[in-house]
Amino acid sequence: MALKGLKVIEFVGLAPGPFCGMLLTDFGATVTRIDMNPRNSLDVLQGGKRSLALNMKQPKAINVVRSLCRGSDVLIEPFRPGVMEKFGLGPTILLEDNPRLVYARLTGFGQSGTHAARAGHDLNFVALSGVLSMLGRKSNKPTAPINLLADFAGGGLMCAFGILAALVERHQSGRGQIVDHAMVEGAAYVGSWLYRSQTLPVWGKAPGENILDGGAHFYNTYETKDGKFVSVGAIENKFYRVMLEGLGLDPELPQFEEEEKRRELFEATFRTKTRDEWMAIFDGKDACVFPVLTADEVESYKHNRERNVFVDYQRSVDDVIVPTPAPKLSRTPARSGVTVKERSELEMAEEILGEIGMDRKELIQLYEENVLLLSSRPKM
Repeated sequence: MALKGLKVIEFVGLAPGPFCGMLLTDFGATVTRIDMNPRNSLDVLQGGKRSLALNMKQPKAINVVRSLCRGSDVLIEPFRPGVMEKFGLGPTILLEDNPRLVYARLTGFGQSGTHAARAGHDLNFVALSGVLSMLGRKSNKPTAPINLLADFAGGGLMCAFGILAALVERHQSGRGQIVDHAMVEGAAYVGSWLYRSQTLPVWGKAPGENILDGGAHFYNTYETKDGKFVSVGAIENKFYRVMLEGLGLDPELPQFEEEEKRRELFEATFRTKTRDEWMAIFDGKDACVFPVLTADEVESYKHNRERNVFVDYQRSVDDVIVPTPAPKLSRTPARSGVTVKERSELEMAEEILGEIGMDRKELIQLYEENVLLLSSRPKM
């Protein structure tokens, strides 16, 4: 895999940090999670990673982390500014121990600025990025796309990009560096096109009244006879004409006139057939009309099966589906961590601590001193 041989230390946090580590794991990196509260973890993105639970109040736990970082390429930490410094694991110390280390700091507001030390979540970060003000239907309040924009796109994904950029630069300089990534900035950067396109004719109206934000009848979703939905994205006139023909409407209808009447016409027309009936009509036609698939439908959808969009593996107890890593690489394809056989906490602890020269006797001693957190005492 493309990142095979890369060693990453990930301090466990909420969604963006684990997602960043998941991306690196799926593409071949060895990611070791440092967990401080293993019995109450909400991390569902840990497949394929190794875990080591440590009591960070103990000086020996700090020494273990420092030893691991001396032999690692990347550290990912998700805490507010100053927390790692209080542990004695700030970038000044760790980069002195290992000058090649890429030290990634993934936070909401960054390491400096008025809000740096304040708490916040995805909604707050998207709000400060300015992007939230652009999201929402006509006459409705701004609505965030769950927590995808700041936590995952602007957070974990952009942080992983920063890490890889720093690693590429390290090949030239031989030196690591600090990646200071704020989700406010990441969300704003992901929204670059939204900002840079404001003078284009697709904008210019209030939120929810523009072509791409729900204001156009030809770029919208519609309910069908069976209560399901279809997506319509016929922006270009040539696609719009094909769509009209498929709907059984006059193909010469003007695209940009009588918006409300067109919307009402589309709503009434789409309700005359089931979603599958419409899909049979539009199958193979460039009308930009496709089904809105639900989570329990995506795996069985023909195109998704052909492209292996979702991982083919024995589902877990929770019966969840898992997307396949993207993009696809021709020579060194990624592999989802969920396909990797899970190991016990003791097996992982032995492997991880063995890499810094500790044997079973020393592992047991760390357990007895409440440095290493395990669910039961390991046998000698």
